[in-house]
Amino acid sequence: MEESSIDVDRSGPRPVLGTTDAVALIVGIVIGAGIFSFPSLVAANTASQTAFILVWLVGGLVSLIGALCYAELASTFPNTGGDYHFLRRAFGEKFSFLFAWARISVIQTGSIAILAFVFGDYFSQFYDIGPNSSILYAAAIIAILTIVNIIGLQFGTGTQKILTALEVLGLLVIIIAGLFFAPTETTAVVKQGAVAQASTLGLAMVFVLLTFGGWNEAAYVSAEMRKGKRHIALALILGIIIITTLYVLVNAAYLNVLGLGGIAGSQTVAGDVMRLTLGDGAAWMIGLMVAIAAVTSANATIFTGARTNYALGRDFPVLGVLGKWNDRADAPINAFIVQALVALALVGLSFWTRDGIRAIVDYTAPVFWFFLFMVGASLFVLRRKEKDVVRPFRVPFYPITPLIFCITCLYLLYSSLNYTGTGALVGVGVLIIGWIALVLISRFRVTLEKTETTEFGGEKDEITTA
Repeated sequence: MEESSIDVDRSGPRPVLGTTDAVALIVGIVIGAGIFSFPSLVAANTASQTAFILVWLVGGLVSLIGALCYAELASTFPNTGGDYHFLRRAFGEKFSFLFAWARISVIQTGSIAILAFVFGDYFSQFYDIGPNSSILYAAAIIAILTIVNIIGLQFGTGTQKILTALEVLGLLVIIIAGLFFAPTETTAVVKQGAVAQASTLGLAMVFVLLTFGGWNEAAYVSAEMRKGKRHIALALILGIIIITTLYVLVNAAYLNVLGLGGIAGSQTVAGDVMRLTLGDGAAWMIGLMVAIAAVTSANATIFTGARTNYALGRDFPVLGVLGKWNDRADAPINAFIVQALVALALVGLSFWTRDGIRAIVDYTAPVFWFFLFMVGASLFVLRRKEKDVVRPFRVPFYPITPLIFCITCLYLLYSSLNYTGTGALVGVGVLIIGWIALVLISRFRVTLEKTETTEFGGEKDEITTA
């Protein structure tokens, strides 16, 4: 009996991930299709080449500040639930449930669906299988990546490292081509174009920070790090430094070939750079790079997303099917399956309203930034609420550092509300549905507890009578 109990207690996430695994996850999930498309929007909102490079450096700095805040939370409270767990400790189970609900219903699954569509769009250029080619490829890649992660943790993280290596290699090709093979006579022509006024610099930062988005997902593997709690902090810091370095160098390459005006006026910045430096035959490489970047980000998003679902099922018995951990695969298999089904349902909706899916994901941006702000606020709350807990890593320059992070999140919340307008009501609707679900679950729990109490009382009376 004792051995059986021990086995049950040990069932769950095990510390089997190395620092390299975590860094690959962070780099893979952050470097997505954004670096191939957002630079033109950033250039259109910056007034000089210096400002253009500076906003990418500032974006890296802001991300590093956020990573330092997460490093303290993840190293002090390592848990597969990540953000969900921090919010639960700081603000209670009801608030954390709403976050998990928004994540499983639209935010995370919507991100998976969009990344799958990016892959489908670009892969269809290589081999088109009909009018619904992109949709079919999107559904297929979700299914394949889910199966890859279900097979086992080592197989999933191994795949992630390979994909990340290919992704980084692609960026290095652009960097080398742009910095060392730019033809001077061609560059002089494409560098012509209008530049923005400094007043739109704030909007440029919004696009830059969107390109840096996703580093916080590392918190979801904090409980699975095998080299100690401080190594999640090291992974976060190393990941942000690598990403910032690559982003600055890639954008310097864009500038060297196209100039600020050329970048602002280009629809396919990376493609133009490859065409002008290595010839028309090299342009196809960009499609392949974007497809690989989309798959890399999708795989990492699938990997981390299932862990929130697992934590939710672990804490709410009525959703217990999500909270089962398969020790053999070192993975929450049921959580992966449910996540894939929701993502595939979103893909399926595209048969009727392809743009609608993208709109739903965009409209939930205010919800995302609100919860990210609350994670930053949880650092202050937990410093006061659980001040005696040992903190392997403490954010430097507290409270200034987390305050900057919170202000940044509020600014992006404000910007996303301005951008989406009434569309933000969709995100509010998601939360309202989540709140209704929470009320129903709470009532079910109370009913279940009353039933168990009644049964126990009946047995007790029978024993007393005997």
